[in-house]
Amino acid sequence: MKLGVYMFNLHASGGLEMMKRCKDSVVEVCLKENIDRPKILAVTVLTSLSREILRDELGIQYGLRTHVRHLSALALKAGLDGVVASAREVEIIRNHCGKGFLIVTPGIRPSWTPPDDQKRTMTPKDAIREGADYLVIGRAVLQQPDPLKAIELITLEILSA
Repeated sequence: MKLGVYMFNLHASGGLEMMKRCKDSVVEVCLKENIDRPKILAVTVLTSLSREILRDELGIQYGLRTHVRHLSALALKAGLDGVVASAREVEIIRNHCGKGFLIVTPGIRPSWTPPDDQKRTMTPKDAIREGADYLVIGRAVLQQPDPLKAIELITLEILSA
């Protein structure tokens, strides 16, 4: 916060009490220091996880979308500003948590890049159409021979949404 952080995240899997305490502590420090409160987001289910991994390795028996919706609802109840979730879950989060709830979407892959280790990806154009507030685009830019050209291509794709 004192470093000028605009937004940060924590894991929703830490539970309601942890998320509430985090928000309360941040509010307290910001009031004491007279600084703007950063946006606090909860990570729902990593985009590198599939339904099978969630069930077989992590022991979560709910469907992926159900689990994301549940974790998003916990973040909302804790008073957080939004979540980090796959663009594939934007609609279910928006319907459950409302329009003012921020959704940051990693796993964004332009049509001309491979999904790599990501299981639940979406193109920038489609993520914007779904209603994502922020897109996380890393490798699609950083692993290109000309990162600036990659940003230009991604921007054109977004503008076409």
